[in-house]
Amino acid sequence: MTTTSTVIPADEPKTTAPESQLSIVMRRFRKHRLAMFSLGLLVVMLLLSGLAPLIAPFPRDEPNLQARFLTPFASDSTGKLHILGTDHLGRDSATRLLFASRVSLGTAIFSTLISSIIGIVLGLLAGFFGGWVDTIISRILEIVATFPIFPLLLIIVAIFVGNEKNIPFPDVITKPVSFLFAVSEREAKLVLMVNLILAFFGWTATCRLMRGMVFSVRENVYIDSARALGASNLRLLARHVFPNAVAPMIVDFTLGINGTLVSESGLSFLGVGITDPTPTWGNMLLYAQSNMFQHPWMPLIPSLPILLASVAINYIGDGMRDALDPRQKI
Repeated sequence: MTTTSTVIPADEPKTTAPESQLSIVMRRFRKHRLAMFSLGLLVVMLLLSGLAPLIAPFPRDEPNLQARFLTPFASDSTGKLHILGTDHLGRDSATRLLFASRVSLGTAIFSTLISSIIGIVLGLLAGFFGGWVDTIISRILEIVATFPIFPLLLIIVAIFVGNEKNIPFPDVITKPVSFLFAVSEREAKLVLMVNLILAFFGWTATCRLMRGMVFSVRENVYIDSARALGASNLRLLARHVFPNAVAPMIVDFTLGINGTLVSESGLSFLGVGITDPTPTWGNMLLYAQSNMFQHPWMPLIPSLPILLASVAINYIGDGMRDALDPRQKI
């Protein structure tokens, strides 16, 4: 009598799906502790600024001359507590700071987004087509790049300060800006003007970087293969060139926000940017510096958020650079 043994097959090896490029980047970014902490800090600042109309303890522009220069955690004559004290007009500094965060951070993000779009589009066209297209775009870039940016910003913005009625923006544009920045429609015209001016002078570095990346990407074999298969120029740009050249643009956009934030704060501090009654970190610092020796805590209220936001954005940019570059060790 013969017996047959049953062979139990071994478990087949489990196959895991390959990790996507996005998940690799996010995993590497999460290892950068300073970048993660900075991202959390910036998210908190953005949330507080976005909720400013709801959580602000006092009206934004309500003066109270009897409560001028109150120290932090002091109460006014009515018994209301002012966590960060009051300014030279008796307005609550915490309320002003929340609305200023919305304007300053919003301006930095919005104007950098516009300038990045302009720079990326022009850089793509110049690098991909070359020839006369590259020549024209490069000459425009060189002209704009040679402008003395900050003095020119001072002149242009100063023309419109106090003359918001002369700024030719229709209501269909100013109303969304008024909502996003939590300002009146009259103030929205000046806010939008400052955003566009900063964007107009901020696209040159992005354009130059994108142009150089496209020059290197367009020489790859897969571009020639796609062109041989009949891909149009638009398809080549959208499906092959741009995705393979966009990584440095993410880092450039992050660091560009920091530069724009400092530029806007500098303009407002000099009194030719976004002016009172619209609060920004820069113009809050302007009014605080004239009383800084008598009330030394006042300059710290707007300058600390500028410092924290600037450092956080820089660390986020460093984290994105390390995450997107496989040669970097985190």
